[in-house]
Amino acid sequence: MSETTSKLQLNKFKNFLALERNVIHLLALVIIIGVGEKMWERFLPKYIEGIGGSILVIGGLGFFQNILNAFWSLPGGYIADTLGNKKAFFIFNILAICGYIIAIVFTNWFAVVVGMVFFSAWSSVSLPASMSLIVKSVGTKKTAMGISMHSIVRRIPMMLGPIIGGVLITTFGIVIGIKISFFISIVLCVVGIFFQQQFSNDKKEQTESISPWQLWKKFDARIKNLLISDILIRFCEQIPYVFVVLWCLDTVKISPVEFGILTSIEMLTSALIYIPVASFSDTLERKPFVTITFIFFTIFPTVLYFSNSFFMLAIAFFIRGLKEFGEPTRKAMIMDFSVAGAEARSFGLYYFIRDTIVAFAAFVGGWLWQFNPTINLFSAFVFGIIGTVYFLMFGKGTEKVLAIK
Repeated sequence: MSETTSKLQLNKFKNFLALERNVIHLLALVIIIGVGEKMWERFLPKYIEGIGGSILVIGGLGFFQNILNAFWSLPGGYIADTLGNKKAFFIFNILAICGYIIAIVFTNWFAVVVGMVFFSAWSSVSLPASMSLIVKSVGTKKTAMGISMHSIVRRIPMMLGPIIGGVLITTFGIVIGIKISFFISIVLCVVGIFFQQQFSNDKKEQTESISPWQLWKKFDARIKNLLISDILIRFCEQIPYVFVVLWCLDTVKISPVEFGILTSIEMLTSALIYIPVASFSDTLERKPFVTITFIFFTIFPTVLYFSNSFFMLAIAFFIRGLKEFGEPTRKAMIMDFSVAGAEARSFGLYYFIRDTIVAFAAFVGGWLWQFNPTINLFSAFVFGIIGTVYFLMFGKGTEKVLAIK
């Protein structure tokens, strides 16, 4: 095979996977920052419990996480649209480092909450910037594939991080293990600051000045109906979300390392289905892909309830991985439906509204869990059914949108 032929095949492969230069650098940045973040994230409820936090505090943690996700999503979109991706990611990393320092220095649940204001910034505030960067780099015809590659790469730290975190906790205990994870996260944030300077063509663009309220009024019915169904589905996810680790460690009584393995099963399952789904999603009607995703969201809490062994939990987490079946497609639909010239801000506003409302699901989930874990899990199941049915009735696809925009 000649060198020219090899290059042509490599370029064809890169084009199929939407691996443009900026996208490749973004994916590397996601791995660097994500490994640190995922070492502690899933174990944070157990850490709060270990330093004296009550069940209601843990439920409040889930509420606060969603509020922060909502809060950071909106400015994240505006910062990305006005300052450019390079400056935006630099700001996000500095905020995260500040949060980790606070959480390391002080050992109480309130310090963790304060630190979260800052170290939750990267994953939340960077998402609109990431989606905007992908769309600008690959174009609308490869949006779902580009977002799928982002989602796949995000699963690499989601697979590795919990295992590393589980080993640290097993070796040093829950408190010291989590603090070591926080310190490693700081180191990786510093590495990320240098790496993100590789973004090219990151010029500040002229953007229309538009308030969030004006932007909302420009949203059409398709994105609003997607938002309503998404909110209901996220209630299904978030009511039990922070308590899944407690169910596994305290009820089924598996080890932290085994929980890390379960998380890896979930993430590996997600990664394996992203590319084939995206290759069809960019050319076919997108609604069925999102519908299937909503179905998997719905059945997970029920399967989790009947899981009383590691093997059964492995099946439950496999199903949890399948819920990512159409998640890149859903994000692509948001970008398809977004207001032209304000894509990052539209994405940020969507997540701001969604996560602000969904934050109350985690808070209610804490009360339900304290009352009875069974009611918590089956309440989540009911919300999943309602959200799926709503999307089937009112959700719209995007089979003609790409031709219009």
